[in-house]
Amino acid sequence: MPITVSIVEDDAPGLEILASIVDRAPGFRCVSRHGDAESAIKALPGINPDVVLMDIHLPGQNGVECVRQLKLRMPATQFLMLTVYEDTNHIFQALAAGATGYLIKNASGKELIAAIREIHAGGSPMASNIARKVVQSFMPAPATPEEQALTAREKQVLDLLAEGQLYKEIADALHISTPTVCSHIRRIYEKLHVQSRSQAVARYRKQAGMSAG
Repeated sequence: MPITVSIVEDDAPGLEILASIVDRAPGFRCVSRHGDAESAIKALPGINPDVVLMDIHLPGQNGVECVRQLKLRMPATQFLMLTVYEDTNHIFQALAAGATGYLIKNASGKELIAAIREIHAGGSPMASNIARKVVQSFMPAPATPEEQALTAREKQVLDLLAEGQLYKEIADALHISTPTVCSHIRRIYEKLHVQSRSQAVARYRKQAGMSAG
């Protein structure tokens, strides 16, 4: 049995090219073509293809919303986004909607067929640069130069703030005056770009957790 593919793409020449690539590949068959989300939502549940190639930028309803609606009605169908967008916002919106693959439109015909085969087999094909963006989005942001520039004394003050100590208690513990504690805390706020004690402590704990990990 061939792998059946439907295509949702508003650019007519591009739609024809994609359909031609699919139909020329052994073991694949393009079973329907749709120029907008509305017609795809109406027709695809009755066609029930194995894989849907979905553009994001469509007239009217966009491709992400189209996937979200169709995935509820076609849980076994795999949706492969084929788009010009490479930003993480579009990528995660598509994946959250139910897409399981994401390729950029400059992919070659060979890459496209390989991606369709992979997604049909249970994989999640992504262009290497897209996969890198996804991985990077889960990596902790490095400390800013301002955060790295905290002095030893400021770190001591932050330690005591995190323990819930009052300004006077911090002053007594470090053998400095309360106004000096206030001065340290003001500089800490500026360096960490925060506005309150709770924000400073939260940022400090986050940075400490990253260092421990």
